[in-house]
Amino acid sequence: MRLDLITPLILTWNEEANLCRCLERVRWAAQVVVVDSGSTDGTAALAAEFPNVHLLVRPFDDHTTQWNFGVDAAGTRWVLSLDCDYVLGTGFEEELAGLPENDDGVDAYFASFRYLIFGKALRSCLYPPRAVLFRKDRCRYVPDGHTQMLQINGGRTSHLSTRIDHDDRKPLSRWFSSQDKYAKLEAEKLLALPPSELSAQDRIRRTMILGPVLVFFYTLLARQAVLDGWAGWFYTFQRTLAEIMLSLRLLERKLLPSVPPVNSSDLSQPNP
Repeated sequence: MRLDLITPLILTWNEEANLCRCLERVRWAAQVVVVDSGSTDGTAALAAEFPNVHLLVRPFDDHTTQWNFGVDAAGTRWVLSLDCDYVLGTGFEEELAGLPENDDGVDAYFASFRYLIFGKALRSCLYPPRAVLFRKDRCRYVPDGHTQMLQINGGRTSHLSTRIDHDDRKPLSRWFSSQDKYAKLEAEKLLALPPSELSAQDRIRRTMILGPVLVFFYTLLARQAVLDGWAGWFYTFQRTLAEIMLSLRLLERKLLPSVPPVNSSDLSQPNP
């Protein structure tokens, strides 16, 4: 596939800590669309240093609408959607260039991730593969709890072999703030669905007790985070705390049913 048929799409909101590393790995693209939600740090100035970046500013309302706005702004058939803390692995663009020119009936390609804590790569993580490369005329983002999901309309999918680094360098305080808001939205999603429509994982999370305990031991032992030293403990505590925050929000709704739902427009940009 010709690389000029692909437009990388990146969402930003105060991403000064991550943006340069992300943009450095998409210099091969003829144009990169960056949709900013009104950053107040150096994000816009950093984006201006890259001649292939087309910066668009749009007030943030929700993740789904923001992503779809960026997809519509892309001038090519294929979109490579990236969070700002994603860094393409070595050889990623070479793999893209080797994809079938006629797309072989594939509408979207998934990528797997390598998770980094303060620059140290972990052996494994809980971060799932994500559809990152897709045909804009056959795919659309739809809401899914605290985040969004790419809806692939009937076409086939495939999987890229080159991984993407998830390497977030923003302050931990930003993670706490974002995670609490995500927990509110995720709790609303879990409570809105009947148990029969929940996955096994979500049924466990709805117990409010089993989720944090299982995540702690699964991350530390099954995913071998204990072998990654303090970075592994940091990741384990982070994932466990995220589950605890979700349990607290679920318990809050159980004890105080009148708690008003969170407005997704209060959320900052994705910070997985």
